[in-house]
Amino acid sequence: MITFIIGLVILFVGAALYSKFCEHVFGPDDRKTPAYTKGDGVDYVPMRGWKNSLINLLNIAGTGPILGPIQGILFGPLAFITIPIGNVIGGAMHDYFCGMICLRDGGSQMPDTIKKYSNKGIFTVYNIFLSVLLLLVGAVFVYTPGDIAATQVFGRSGKVDDWATWVIYGVIFLYYLVATVFPIDAIIGRIYPVFGAILLFSAVGVFVGIFVHQYPLLEVWDTPWQSEYFNYSDFFGAGPFGDGGNGGLADGPVGGHFLPVFFVTVACGILSGFHSTQTAIISRTMKSERQGRTTFYWMMILEGFIAMVWAAGAMGIYNIGDQPAKAGLATSTIGVVCKDILGPVGGIIAIVGVIVLPVTSGDTALRSLRMSLADTFHLEQKSNGKRMMLAVPVFALVAAIIVWAKFNSDGFNILWRYFAWSNQTLSLFAFLAITVWMFENGKAKYCWVPLLPGAFYAFICSSFISNATIGFNLPWNIAYIIGVVFTIAYVALIVVYGKKRAGRVLRTA
Repeated sequence: MITFIIGLVILFVGAALYSKFCEHVFGPDDRKTPAYTKGDGVDYVPMRGWKNSLINLLNIAGTGPILGPIQGILFGPLAFITIPIGNVIGGAMHDYFCGMICLRDGGSQMPDTIKKYSNKGIFTVYNIFLSVLLLLVGAVFVYTPGDIAATQVFGRSGKVDDWATWVIYGVIFLYYLVATVFPIDAIIGRIYPVFGAILLFSAVGVFVGIFVHQYPLLEVWDTPWQSEYFNYSDFFGAGPFGDGGNGGLADGPVGGHFLPVFFVTVACGILSGFHSTQTAIISRTMKSERQGRTTFYWMMILEGFIAMVWAAGAMGIYNIGDQPAKAGLATSTIGVVCKDILGPVGGIIAIVGVIVLPVTSGDTALRSLRMSLADTFHLEQKSNGKRMMLAVPVFALVAAIIVWAKFNSDGFNILWRYFAWSNQTLSLFAFLAITVWMFENGKAKYCWVPLLPGAFYAFICSSFISNATIGFNLPWNIAYIIGVVFTIAYVALIVVYGKKRAGRVLRTA
């Protein structure tokens, strides 16, 4: 329990200090925001600060900060330290600067930001990469909340031959379509406060319950990082997704390789490249730049808190001898934790809060894809009909992915693996853009702020995909060498390119 508390202190105290520093580096002012200068009643709509913050939290927090930590805690209590540190200097910083740069650049979407602060080749790769990721996010965030709702709320099997599975998928899918097409304040702005209340009940309820029920949480100084009640290697043998370990990502902790496997496994609770697409949406509805620290930085810190809570809840429920995942999927762990802590009724409400997370990320993921495609191909989006014409083919592709994943025995595992890795890899483009922005705006002395986490994740992503069976399936020693070489090249090229761009700005000034 002490390690868990230390982690929470690192998370919130670190955020209070580093968020202020990041705000100082960026330098928000009182200029008019795009919500006023480009107001269109659809995407550029001024909204209250608390509502923007809540929408951003629900946009960025999907199943990643729940299912990821449930798997990541199998590496032991070190997760309680690495999650908050990574979140403070990596994930929250990433979200803040992405949101603020998009805000200052007129409410631009991330593809436009990458295009502006890189070159044509990088932009082309990013645009393709982003479109594929958002399609995967849309599919995953129909699949996971649908299955959780089917199995944990309605008591159904969640299998492909159960008609209820497809009805639940259809309801979520229909909501996504409505939220993607209609003005942001007409649907998302109205329903999200309700979703937010349910989410807070879920997260806070589980957090309080961990202390009330005195869940046995291990400490980093415990040797080994296992209790007499629960053997982590046994759990990993079954695998949280029933496929042999770590959702099929790579070898589990039994085989070592904390780097890079842990950081890809936990994913969104520490860093998520997907978030840059969501903060860009909110950049079009903010009334003031000075709201950025709360709206962007602190909402990612709350996602880190959610990740910490679920990591602790999972460890506690395992250590009291309840091993639900051995009988099924990681979703079983979610249900057991909620119902054990909050009882049958409160547990169901908490599970609904868990379902809310992916639903409120999936809708804006597809909305973001629609907006990005519209900006890229210069398609006017003022009428519902024109937005629908662009949304329909996008949703058809998402539906095809879901059907394939459900009918393929290993479909979801493959889908999740690529989603987890590509989500982290996308952040490398954002760190590049943030660094170049700093060089161009006379802030080169702070370029280490994005380059530090950028270099770390360059190593994580490149070494992981080099070894993973979904990648190049190379031995670990070769994968690590590739990771080091790629990281050095990544940092060096960004610095050289950033200095070149800064010199160009000075010559044209």
